[in-house]
Amino acid sequence: MFNDTATPLSLLTTRRSGRPREMIAPGPDAAQLAAILAIATRTPDHGKLNPWRFVIVPTETRDALATLITTAYLAERPQAARLELESLTSFAHQAPALVVALFSPRESSKIPAWEQELSVGAACMNLLHAAHAQGFVAGWLTGWAAYSDVVRDAFGAAPERIAGFFFIGSPSRALEERPRPDPGSVISTWVP
Repeated sequence: MFNDTATPLSLLTTRRSGRPREMIAPGPDAAQLAAILAIATRTPDHGKLNPWRFVIVPTETRDALATLITTAYLAERPQAARLELESLTSFAHQAPALVVALFSPRESSKIPAWEQELSVGAACMNLLHAAHAQGFVAGWLTGWAAYSDVVRDAFGAAPERIAGFFFIGSPSRALEERPRPDPGSVISTWVP
């Protein structure tokens, strides 16, 4: 599925997030996913701290993830309605591939936490670009599960935080372009 006819700029200008619930097979195989994640790690990283990690959630463990998420949600919200719980179960089963990105700050470093947070964001964006370059669509989601300490603890431990759930697959239909900002409204020239 590698898109070897595209130019780097055309890949950057055509990358579009997909809705994980609309992704279908095929997703990346093990070698493709390894390549996507290797590219994700090639990101600006002041101090060479690697303040991020990626955890692959294999298909055969998605039921366990759904149970984890719904159990944690019910512990916080015992009055949760059936549709809420079904949504959480569906969340865990979306798309052929799932990667959890974790922000792993190096608190003992002299590099400010803000710069480390920027690095994890850049690593996540590289993941999205690499998936697109491989011919897949990807979606970066957070939601309740990303902010749950119980869910986070299944993948790491404090002070780590979930930066996002990355769903990767093939689009079930053509992706629609979303409105983009007018460059003139977000770009200016500094004049002292």
